[in-house]
Amino acid sequence: MDGLVTGLRAAGEPTRLRLLALLAQSELTVSEITQIMRQSQPRVSRHLKLLCEAGLLDRFREGSWVFYRLARLGQGAALAQALMALLPAGDPVLTRDIERLEEVRQGRAERAAAFFRENAEEWDRIRALYVPEARVEAALLALVPETRIANMLDLGTGTGRLLEVFAGKVESGIGLDMSPEMLAFARAKLEEGGLSHCQVRQGDLFDLPVPDDSQDLITLHQVLHYLDDPAAALTEAARVLKPGGRLLIADFAPHELDFLREEQAHRRLGFAPEEVSAWCARAGLESGKIIELPPEGGEAKLTVLIWAAEKPAAGGRKQPARTAGRRLEEA
Repeated sequence: MDGLVTGLRAAGEPTRLRLLALLAQSELTVSEITQIMRQSQPRVSRHLKLLCEAGLLDRFREGSWVFYRLARLGQGAALAQALMALLPAGDPVLTRDIERLEEVRQGRAERAAAFFRENAEEWDRIRALYVPEARVEAALLALVPETRIANMLDLGTGTGRLLEVFAGKVESGIGLDMSPEMLAFARAKLEEGGLSHCQVRQGDLFDLPVPDDSQDLITLHQVLHYLDDPAAALTEAARVLKPGGRLLIADFAPHELDFLREEQAHRRLGFAPEEVSAWCARAGLESGKIIELPPEGGEAKLTVLIWAAEKPAAGGRKQPARTAGRRLEEA
């Protein structure tokens, strides 16, 4: 009861209600909010603090920036969603806020496009070395069940592409990355696609800001070869995977393209199939069939491997690898 009263008091003020309406549409920084609402930063910050304390908003840091968004979990999230449903359609103040929000989004999209243009040549060069990305994405999609997935975590999300690919299958998707530039690009792409149920956050793959046993699906797409300790990253991923949840990994088979180490900061020149499977086993996961996608024509020289692994169901006896492999193949 006390929590509900606190939430109602926090929301019961015009500026704070405007803030909730804005942050239901997009995650924003204080400077972006001041640009939209035409109010001073101290005033906006004070309102945001009250809404966060009441559990109506989530606050998260990304480098030197701090973002706010409508809360996702808990009583505060339920109250915030209920209040959003009661907002009057066509209210002139809220309509003007949304118009200014679109201006902020357009600015993000323009900056993201500039970042892509500056880096597109290098990205295209790497993609040309292996099978078309559409085939990799299709193979990953084929390894998840037809039913809806509650929670997805994409580690090293980069441009957020896998969140876009899996958006139609998941109820909630979060992408983690350490690069603010990549996160800004991914955030703009997700907003452009209207994928409000998918978000990106800054986070460390070796210390995930996620509770134990909370994720139904975790993906690592072309990430392991950048890491100093890939096995530790898989162990951390296994920690937050739900019993019965699935881990999908796409990376290169062993190769000898040294320029990728020198020019693209690749720490490892690919992985043997049994190497990654052994890391999964040590993390308590059951590995299934490994998919091999060889290079196709042109200058392509790299083979892509896809590993699928599952976390044993709670209280269940660990099954032999062949049984787990059959279950993954059927999916």
